[in-house]
Amino acid sequence: MTEFPPEVLDRFAGAGMDLQQLFSAGELGARMGIDILEAAPERVVASMGVEGNRQPYGLLHGGASAVLAETLGSIGSMLHAGPGKIAVGVDLNVTHHRAVRSGTVTGVAVPIHRGRSTATYEIVVSDEDDRRICTGRLTCMIRDAPGA
Repeated sequence: MTEFPPEVLDRFAGAGMDLQQLFSAGELGARMGIDILEAAPERVVASMGVEGNRQPYGLLHGGASAVLAETLGSIGSMLHAGPGKIAVGVDLNVTHHRAVRSGTVTGVAVPIHRGRSTATYEIVVSDEDDRRICTGRLTCMIRDAPGA
């Protein structure tokens, strides 16, 4: 279950939203085993198992790291945008630094820029030994939610 700080709970109170569902990893993330641990505009943390997310050589698939990065940056951007807004990814860049074959990776997203119309997050994905395996950057456009 995702841990939300009190200020996030207060900000979204009365908005008629299921925060656990809205700020989840979604259908793809669920299939990949992404578990959102913390969610706030200042920091989003999740873990993901390597098993089930490997490419044919037995390494964590680079696309899996990219999905983890986009998921975390999107959640941070949506939390920053607030009720009545949506955040949609417009640019994703990931750099792979080292391979991992097993265990669990952890992604941590922190904001680089949080504006009215865009938000950019840096996402660091690390292995169980806290070695950086991937660095990502996601920019999201912030828009009014449909019907808002």
